[in-house]
Amino acid sequence: MTASSAAHRTIDAIWRIESAKLIAGLSRMVRDVGLAEDLAQDALVIALEKWPDSGIPDNPGAWLMATAKRRAIDLLRRNKLRDRKYEEFSRSNDLFTEHALEVTTEGDIGDDLLRLIFTTCHPILSQEARVALTLRLLGGLTTDEIAHAFLVAESTIAQRIVRAKRTLSKAQVPFELPVGDELKERLSTVLEVVYLMFNEGYTATSGNHWIRPLLCQEALRLGRILAEIAPMEPEVHGLVALMELQASRFKTRVGPAGEPVLLMDQNRGLWDHLLIRRGLTSLERAKKLGRPLGPYSLQAAISACHTEARTAAETNWVRIAALYEALSRVMPSPIVELNRAVAIAMAFGPSFGLQMVDELTSVPSLKDYHLLPSVRGDLLAKLGRYDEASEEFERAAALTRNTRERELLLKHAAECASSESGS
Repeated sequence: MTASSAAHRTIDAIWRIESAKLIAGLSRMVRDVGLAEDLAQDALVIALEKWPDSGIPDNPGAWLMATAKRRAIDLLRRNKLRDRKYEEFSRSNDLFTEHALEVTTEGDIGDDLLRLIFTTCHPILSQEARVALTLRLLGGLTTDEIAHAFLVAESTIAQRIVRAKRTLSKAQVPFELPVGDELKERLSTVLEVVYLMFNEGYTATSGNHWIRPLLCQEALRLGRILAEIAPMEPEVHGLVALMELQASRFKTRVGPAGEPVLLMDQNRGLWDHLLIRRGLTSLERAKKLGRPLGPYSLQAAISACHTEARTAAETNWVRIAALYEALSRVMPSPIVELNRAVAIAMAFGPSFGLQMVDELTSVPSLKDYHLLPSVRGDLLAKLGRYDEASEEFERAAALTRNTRERELLLKHAAECASSESGS
């Protein structure tokens, strides 16, 4: 790898960490989400031009923010309609001092991120547009990654994002936290976005890493803040519980060489017991509010079943299958059905699960979903149909865009092929 390509990979990693903070801070300044993203992207382009030669700054986030703010000032100078805002900014003598940069990047950034997520989840946008735009700006996900999460075309996601930014700009949506009924109106979309952010960090769609811990940490932080501002909403606590319980496994999900370690193979003694206690407490809060469990609370309850099992063999798969049945009623989707098939297979035998999976092979949205052939391959292997299993694992490997996951699937394929030849 050349020094230039190594620098570009480092810059890409920094961008994924800092982009949401940049866009949130700039949105507060210019009151336009689309413009804020453009300014942040401009700063990234400048970094890509300069940093390979000059080196990465000690505080890359502050450098990017300062550069983006200068671009904002330049833009406002050229735009007579925004002379008033420019004068407000230019009156500040310490705009580019080190203290100002620290305040911009560290001070109220949590509030800015929360304002940004509620702005991009404004009801003026369609549900699909809200989720796509928020994942793009806060999660730092590419349009390709978002499209993969929703099993739709990348062009569809790109159009949603462009239209959403135009709509927010045209309507001059205020950059602020809603209250009362307006907060409740936007909360479900916000929860969905935080959930998808966490999922992308928990199992990265693409790239060379199995997990993206910083993205999970950001999603969990936002979830905890939401639990403070909406304490009577059970699904907020359910989502926090789910993320806490899932995050407790981070240390055991990756092996020494960065390879994925699946749930049944993890060392449960190394799970984070503090996160487990916090997760179970949040789940109890959701239950005590006295309403039927929603999709996040049900998923947290499923995760709790794994947590309560001291060994993989002690897992209560019958209960998990029942919880997936309940989940399929409140959140019906092909992916939930696929997970339910796995639970059924573990509880009652692989032939029952395989029958359910086979019924899902005709679902159009799952045609390119790599976990469908992966699950099918696993069930076929358990039934001793190694040749078919190997083909399914190879197909799954061809569909995934995550390098680590591809390596694991090809390993399974080779093991099945070896078992077939040895039988």
